[in-house]
Amino acid sequence: MSRAVLYGRVIQSSSSPLFQRGYRYLSPPIPILPLCLSPLPLPLSLTTSVLHRDSAVELASSSFDSNDAVLPLNGTETEQQSQDKGERLPKKKEDGVVSDNRYKLRNGREVFEEKAYLVGVERKNHVQEFGIEESLKELAHLADTAGLLVVGSTYQKLTSPNPRTYIGSGKVSEIKSAIHALGVETVIFDDELSAGQLRNLEKIFGGDVRVCDRTALILDIFNQRAATHEASLQVSLAQMEYQLPRLTKMWTHLERQAGGKVKGMGEKQIEVDKRILRNQIGILKKELESVRKHRKQYRNRRFSVPVPVVSLVGYTNAGKSTLLNQLTGADVLAEDKLFATLDPTTRRVQMKNGKEFLLTDTVGFIQKLPTTLIAAFRATLEEISESSLLVHVVDISHPLAEQQINAVDKVLSELDVLSIPRLMVWNKVDKVSDPKKLRQEAEKRDDVVCISALSGNGLQEFCNSVQDKLKDSMVWVEALVPFENGDLLSTIHQVGMVEKTEYTEQGTYIKAHVPLRFARMLTPMRQLCVSQP
Repeated sequence: MSRAVLYGRVIQSSSSPLFQRGYRYLSPPIPILPLCLSPLPLPLSLTTSVLHRDSAVELASSSFDSNDAVLPLNGTETEQQSQDKGERLPKKKEDGVVSDNRYKLRNGREVFEEKAYLVGVERKNHVQEFGIEESLKELAHLADTAGLLVVGSTYQKLTSPNPRTYIGSGKVSEIKSAIHALGVETVIFDDELSAGQLRNLEKIFGGDVRVCDRTALILDIFNQRAATHEASLQVSLAQMEYQLPRLTKMWTHLERQAGGKVKGMGEKQIEVDKRILRNQIGILKKELESVRKHRKQYRNRRFSVPVPVVSLVGYTNAGKSTLLNQLTGADVLAEDKLFATLDPTTRRVQMKNGKEFLLTDTVGFIQKLPTTLIAAFRATLEEISESSLLVHVVDISHPLAEQQINAVDKVLSELDVLSIPRLMVWNKVDKVSDPKKLRQEAEKRDDVVCISALSGNGLQEFCNSVQDKLKDSMVWVEALVPFENGDLLSTIHQVGMVEKTEYTEQGTYIKAHVPLRFARMLTPMRQLCVSQP
């Protein structure tokens, strides 16, 4: 008997009518909603395990119209790749129409390749870092990462969003015709929608068409990528906080239960479930607070040996994990997918001169990053705030590299870590048309270094730049270290930059740059040095 997970609910049935309606059998399950909630489908999470594509879905190269556009995608080559993954299984629908998006993989497991349609809005007289075309391309990459097949895209220019459907009524009708012609199961909006807008759009589109927004899509990807208990807790919290104001959308099936004394249709049950969800949010927050305290204790133990901590930050898929692997020989997952890393990974890096620092890989950022995710991942992101240096890794070959830099700076500002020294790394320099010109431009700036993390080119220059930046963040000390504290002397050489060493009758006199935390440990010896004649 197969186990199906339907938006957080576990269904023990291999012949469930839900399967016949086109919902996917998924694994492994990560329960999100309480089991007492409605079994009706929610457009809050798309899939946990579906048929993934070998390559990212690219939007069609057709140019956008000045007002709006519908862009179907040519999937002939990609379609053949999908068929190579397993046997296509025709599926009979109730109206007798045969669907061809069901597959049996080589391991015998049956999955659905769900078709998705993207919708964006360009606000008139509203300055945006990312143009509508590039934003939709990024949304297509997100959908591909989630395992969806993007078959078309459209956008509309608006002065302000429609409060009922976000887009205009004419565009809604146009999308309805397009998605039914293309056999679309999910419509994804590039901006966050309210509960009312989600409900109204699904009612208009009809059938089994689900509507979700970029926030729900990102949350779903995080759900898929959560590989540890801590990450699962953080993603679950973010999803529940996203779901809470949208619970009314679940209860449209209770309209027939309305009575003369009932204030609202299904209102009492909604309040019960909201209370249950709030309780679960409270439990998760307590668990995450415990995780946060544990991480703080771990950091305190790590700081007892004052090795500088360097954190990798940057836009998702910029090459942070690849850089960590190259420098440390680690085996952190590094692939051409968005949000491949959710859990921070710290490794020790030893440079050729014997100096060491700890390098931490962190979760990647993205434009329109849900605020619920930033709040939920507080325990993880605190690793950044304790860093001696932030290394901002940039995919310099990306056409919107500058916009991605600004998006990362915005998140760092929200985390209040802009005061930490930073080094910018232009990665994938080997992919640009004129690498020599780019390197000359980087040489004019003292906070930029060019590398190719994949090939290892420029890593020595990177380490030298990290050492220089760490030196700038250190403090100058003169101390007399007694002979009985010889272990401290070796630590100074390990974590600091010693300029002078002189042996005296009382101990070893040194002049060095050391991390601030270590300078405090040397305070008595600094005073001893001053007291010497």
